Amino acid sequence: MNFEKELRVRPGKRVKLSRYDAADTFGYEKGPESKKLVEKAVARLDELQDVFYAENKRAVLIVLQGMDASGKDGTIRHVMSGVNPQGCNVTPFKVPSHTEAQHDYLWRAHLAVPERGQIEIFNRSYYEDVLVVRVHKLVPEEIWKKRFEQINNFEAMLADNNVKILKFFLHISKDEQKRRFAQRLNDPAHQWKLSPADFAERKYWDDYVEAYEAVLTKCNTDIAPWHIVPANHKWFRNLAVSRIIARTVEGFHSKYPKPSFDFSHYKLK
Repeated sequence: MNFEKELRVRPGKRVKLSRYDAADTFGYEKGPESKKLVEKAVARLDELQDVFYAENKRAVLIVLQGMDASGKDGTIRHVMSGVNPQGCNVTPFKVPSHTEAQHDYLWRAHLAVPERGQIEIFNRSYYEDVLVVRVHKLVPEEIWKKRFEQINNFEAMLADNNVKILKFFLHISKDEQKRRFAQRLNDPAHQWKLSPADFAERKYWDDYVEAYEAVLTKCNTDIAPWHIVPANHKWFRNLAVSRIIARTVEGFHSKYPKPSFDFSHYKLK
């Protein structure tokens, strides 16, 4: 299956999340075979990253968005498990600090844009400024509505400067979120992930769905398309995301650079 083709949102399409099955696995089944496919994609990405880093011609920006408990942390942990930390970084987008709030909303995002040869993962992103601020009415509608075009221009500028943008919306159902919250409540190893805000935000589920549908529709371009990844099943989420990233980096056809000096004159003693 070509995950990139099947999960990619077609530019110009109006997205209604109710039409997307968060539990879909596209015929794949959980088990040893799907696990091997994930391991193969992770190993291939590790192999590709080495030459991608050495070539130092372009960068990759991976944007992960989704409802609370949709699996952003888990995706990073499993999909990027084999990548050399020297060439990969993760930036979480939490409530802006005082310094960040003193600048325009894209300032902190631009600071974290990857250098050439690097893979950068945004755990949440600048899209929070058309999601949270909309749902909680933190800025006037006339302000956040302008940001769709501003974000598209920002991403176009990055693409023009050899930054490949991969955007993933990890799509889970409201029932699945409830189940995962319940699991965390009963697991001491995961209780720390919960906060009162998590339970409060569930009240705004429908508002967030509406906000995400706008993002997935208005900020979906040929150069920076969204992929809607069914994420009720963690194993399928990992399979889809790992295959798309590996296939994308493979498409660069990166090559190791030539030596910077003529080492034929050097002899080891």
